[in-house]
Amino acid sequence: MKVCTDASTFGAWVKIGASQQVLDIGTGTGLLALMVAQKCPDVCIDAVEYDEKTAMQAHANVAGSPFSEQIRVIHTAIQDFNPGRTYDCIISNPPFFQSDLRSVENHLKNVAHHADTLNFADLILSVDRLLSTHGHFYVLLPTDEGAVFLQMMTAQGWFLEQSVFLHHHAGKQAFRSFMRFSRGQGTIDQVAESSLYIYEKDGITYDRAFKELMKEYYLKL
Repeated sequence: MKVCTDASTFGAWVKIGASQQVLDIGTGTGLLALMVAQKCPDVCIDAVEYDEKTAMQAHANVAGSPFSEQIRVIHTAIQDFNPGRTYDCIISNPPFFQSDLRSVENHLKNVAHHADTLNFADLILSVDRLLSTHGHFYVLLPTDEGAVFLQMMTAQGWFLEQSVFLHHHAGKQAFRSFMRFSRGQGTIDQVAESSLYIYEKDGITYDRAFKELMKEYYLKL
């Protein structure tokens, strides 16, 4: 599976801080786990992946990286994952299409994009079970699905601390939402909301803020 700009940008945006134990739900080929390990050399990351072949690819990617001592890839459904402890931070780029048509030609993309194996309700239950009391949960979703997910999280008592809307460029509608949740209480006017643009208006030149965010990860920047 290709490395997508939205997932890469999300991985660069996530702020782990002093967290020592990180969980990546639906790690895919390990991109987010590897990005977190690059920026935070002291953290330990459990990267959980349901699909066997994808988990094998994540294993290979981690083994071939400088961060193999930090990351443990686990092939299992997050619903069945029981590490016996909680995590300071959970990150996820989960399956997000709740009702779209399936491709009969690409099973791996179906698993990655469609929520048959991990619907939003199960994801929220898993985060509630595995996140520490004062931990943070970061999630990447398309904007429409993100609005639905936000409603579900709010109904369960979670607080949205920060959100970023990712645009191709100014004038284009946002196509992805980055969100950070906690168990704390707050009001809507306390949410730090912003927009991030990949390109300037010409659609070719990288936006300055995007370049600053991605310079540690994109060699061409």
